[in-house]
Formats: sequence, structure tokens, C-alpha cells
Amino acid sequence: MTGPQDDPARAPGRQRRGVPGPEATGPVIARALKILAAFNAQHPQLSLSELARRSGLPVSTVHRMLGELLAWGALERDAKGLYRIGLRLWEVGSLAPRGHGLRDRALPYLEDLSQITRENVQLAVREGTDLVFIERIAGTGAVPTLTRVGGRLAITTSGAGLVLLAHAPVGVQEEVLARPVLRRTPFTVTDPHRLRAMLADSRARGYTISDRQLSLDTVSVAAPVESPAGDVVAAVSLVVRHGTVDASALADLVRTSGRAISRALNTLDL
Repeated sequence: MTGPQDDPARAPGRQRRGVPGPEATGPVIARALKILAAFNAQHPQLSLSELARRSGLPVSTVHRMLGELLAWGALERDAKGLYRIGLRLWEVGSLAPRGHGLRDRALPYLEDLSQITRENVQLAVREGTDLVFIERIAGTGAVPTLTRVGGRLAITTSGAGLVLLAHAPVGVQEEVLARPVLRRTPFTVTDPHRLRAMLADSRARGYTISDRQLSLDTVSVAAPVESPAGDVVAAVSLVVRHGTVDASALADLVRTSGRAISRALNTLDL
């Protein structure tokens, strides 16, 4: 007879051959994520040595893991031997309901808003204490912006971010307000008391205006997008050139788009 201590799948400190335990898979996954996190908008293509330096891993470790990442499709290698994010990773990422699914429901209304205003239209979600843009439509002749699809910004420096922060859990708000805010322009609000007042105003009015907080030539007007349960899951915003239009006059348009997108989310599990 054998007892639990004789079963290699159950005995402490022992694993069946070929079945990695937590102590084996945990570090491997962490290293793979470090390699993937080495890429960003400024570094879309990296060499082996650059990947090692930016990930903080030994070159031998990165070299060994690149084979698996390439084989699965998480990474690709170009003719010059540089590595870049692979199409398979994009395919998996597109399944995220807060990304591709939300974007699909919202896109018709974002396009309508873009056609009406000819301004920049954006859709963003909150990821922790950051703002992540999941869609952006550049208006004809509209002011250039610092945003891109998949890009992140500090949550306090844009209208969309302030809307999302205003409806975030209290713990998230306190975490953001307790730390220093990077001053991007002379108009960036860094005082936590003023930020609290802006968040309260956003909740009361149903929209937010961020005036030249991110760049000196842009003003953003943003409104919330709600799930069927009434939770704020995204923010839609217009970005216009400072001094060309009364931003408050655009608020009703943005709020209407936010409500239309909210109604379109009835069949999406967020």
C-alpha cells in the first residue's frame, strides 16, 4: 500500500516528471513578462543585448527564453535580427473586453462625434492608477495630441483621466492624491485639494474639462461611459485646440456620446 507521502504529485517538495511546480513556473513567467515589458512606444524593436539591459535579465536567460516566445508568436524577429511584439500576442490581447470589445461597441458613436466636430475623439479606460487609450480618431486639421492607442498617461492630466478618477474606488483616489503629480505645463493642477474639488465637480456635472494640463495648445472635454450595472468603465473625450472653441459648449455632445456608448454595452461583459 502507498500513502499520500508516496504519491509524487502530492508529496511536499516533489513534482511529477515534466510537470513544473509553482517554484518553477512562477519565476519563468515573471522573466517572460519582464522581456515583454521591455518594449514600449519608444522602443518597439530591440536587440538581444537591449532586451537584456531593459529587462534586467542576463543575456543567456533572455536568449534561452526568446526561442519559446518566438515559437509561440509572442515575439517576431525581423531581417536585421531585431525583436518586436508578435501578432499572436495582439490576437490574444484583442480578446480583452475592456479593449477590443468595448472599442467595437463604441466605435460608431466615436465616429459620429468625430464627423460632427472634426476634432480628436478618444476612448480611454483606467488601469490601476493609469489612463490607457483604447481608441483614438484624429480629426481633419485637428490639433496634434500626445496620445496613441495603447498609450498610457498619468490619470490626473487629462479630461478622460479625471472622469475615470472621479468614479474610481476611494482607495484609488487616495493613492493618486497622496503622491506628487508631475507638472507637464504651468496649468497642470498638482494641488490635491484642487484635484479633489475637480473630481467632485466632475461627478456633479457629468463631465470634465481639462484646460492645457497636458500640453499648452490642447483642451479636453470628457464624459463617463457606464456599464449596464451603472459602473463607470470608460471615458470618451474630445481634444480641441486651446482658444478655438468654447470647451463647455461641447460638453453636451460628449455627454450624449457617453450615454449612447453606455447603452451599447448591454451585451458586453465588463
